[in-house]
Amino acid sequence: MRTLWLVLAAVLAVGSFAWGQTPTPGGSLTIAINAEPPVLDPTASTSQEIARILYDNVLQGLVKFNAKGEIVPALAEKWTISPGGLTYTFELRRNVVFHDGSAFDAEDVVFKFTRARNPQSGHTHPEYYRDITRIETPTSHTVVFRMRQPNSEFLINLARPDSVIGPSGRLDEQRTAPVGTGPFRFVQWERGVGIRLERHARYYVQGRPYLERVTFRFLPDQNAQLAALRAGDIDVMGYGVIPENALAVQRDPALRLITGTSTTEITVGMNNSRPPFNDLRVRRAMQHAINKDEIVRGVMMGFGTKIGSHRSPGESCYVDLSGHYAPDAARARALLSEAGYGPASPLAFTFTLAAPYPYERRIGEAISAQLARVGVQARLEVVEWATWLSRVFRGADYQMTIIGHSEPNDIEIYANPNYYFRYDNPRFAQLLADYQRLNHPERACNLMKDLQRLLADDAVNVWVMNAPYIAAMRRAVNGWWTDQPTPSMNVTEVFLAR
Repeated sequence: MRTLWLVLAAVLAVGSFAWGQTPTPGGSLTIAINAEPPVLDPTASTSQEIARILYDNVLQGLVKFNAKGEIVPALAEKWTISPGGLTYTFELRRNVVFHDGSAFDAEDVVFKFTRARNPQSGHTHPEYYRDITRIETPTSHTVVFRMRQPNSEFLINLARPDSVIGPSGRLDEQRTAPVGTGPFRFVQWERGVGIRLERHARYYVQGRPYLERVTFRFLPDQNAQLAALRAGDIDVMGYGVIPENALAVQRDPALRLITGTSTTEITVGMNNSRPPFNDLRVRRAMQHAINKDEIVRGVMMGFGTKIGSHRSPGESCYVDLSGHYAPDAARARALLSEAGYGPASPLAFTFTLAAPYPYERRIGEAISAQLARVGVQARLEVVEWATWLSRVFRGADYQMTIIGHSEPNDIEIYANPNYYFRYDNPRFAQLLADYQRLNHPERACNLMKDLQRLLADDAVNVWVMNAPYIAAMRRAVNGWWTDQPTPSMNVTEVFLAR
C-alpha cells in the first residue's frame, strides 16, 4: 500500500503538465458531484453543495476567493479600509447586469446586507455582519459600511458564499431559480438528476467564460462516477475521488488526476449536550481510542493529513495538535471506567453517517471497528443527505456523526451553542470575540492558536484529518482549480482542448 502511494505521489507531482494550452471557446462540460443541494440559495442553507455549484459560477459578492485563496475583486472593483478599521468603502463595477437583464448597483448591495445582518431574516450566519451599524451610498456605485468596532474577519466574511448578491427584493425564487451576475446563468434544476447552467452572454469580463454549457450531475456512487467518466458520459469527477479510483485514473492515459489542498476537516462530531458525550471523560476516551495514523494509512492509502483541532494546515495561524491525544487503548478504557462504563455496562451509542460521502462513510466504519477494541459499541446508521441535514445538522438529534467541514476559516461555529455540536463554552466565545476585534496580526494569530488548543482540551469533537482535494477528468479539460481554498467547482476559466 505504501508503494502504491509513492507511485501515485510521483505521478501527481507532474500531473499538471497539460495545463499550458491556449484557451478555446465553446463546448459543454458535465461534472459529477456526490450530493444534491437542498436549495440553491447559499444564504438559506449552509450546505456546501450549493457553493460548489453556484459560487462565482452563477452568484457573486463584492469580493471573492480566487484559486490561491486570495481575496480579489468581484462586483466591487476596488475598496479601501480606514486606518482604525471602522469604515469600508467599495467602488462597484459599472455596466454589470443580472441574468434577468436588470442592472446591478448600490441598491442591491444595501438590500442584501440590510437583510443579512438581521437575525430574524433567516439569512445564514447573520453574525458575520453584526458589526455593521450603517450602510451608506454616496453614489449609485459606491457603498460605505460603517462598523461598530474593528472586525478582522469582515473582508473574509464578504468573500464567503453567504455574501453573494442577487437583485434587490427577490428572495423566494432564489432558493430554486437563482439569479446572479456570474459568468453562467441558471437554466434548470431537475430534481434527483442534475443542474444545468449556460453561458451569460453579458458577463462583465470580456471573453469569459469559455464554455457554453455546464451540467452538474448528481451521482453519489464513486464507482458509477468512474464508469461514467470512462464511458464519456461525464467529463469530470468533481471531488472526493476514493483512493483506489484515483490509482485507476492515474493508470488510464485518457484521463487526468489532480490533487491539491483543501480546507476540509473530516470531523467526528459529538453531541456535547446529551449522553454520553456531555461527559468530558467520554469525549477524551474517544480521542485516545481512535488511531488517526491507522486511518490515513489504511483507509485513505496515505491521502490526508491528521489534525487535532478545527483548522487545516494550509490556513493561517494553524497549530499542529495532531498528537494532543495519543492512541492509547488503556487510557481510553480507564476514562470510560471513570465515567461508569465497562465490560458489565459497555458504552453503546448510534453513529450516524451521511450516505453520499465516501470518505466519511469509510472512515466512520473504520472508527466503529477501532472503538470496538476498547469495548465501545458504535451502531452504524446510514441516512440520506436530506435526512442528515434535517435531523443531525438542524435538529441536533444524534449522538455521534462524521462529516467534512469544508468552509475556510470557520472556527467561529464553536461560539454558537445552538450549532449541531451543542458546544457551549463562554471562554471560547470571549476568546473568539477578542481575536476578531484585534488589529494586531501577531496577537490575533496567538489568539487563534489558543482557540484551537481550547477546542482540543475540551475534546469537543475528534478531528481526524485534513482531506486533500482530488478530482479526475478527461484530458481535454483544462483550467480546473488544483486546490480548494473554498468549496467551488469553479468553471469560470475552464475550457476544452481541441
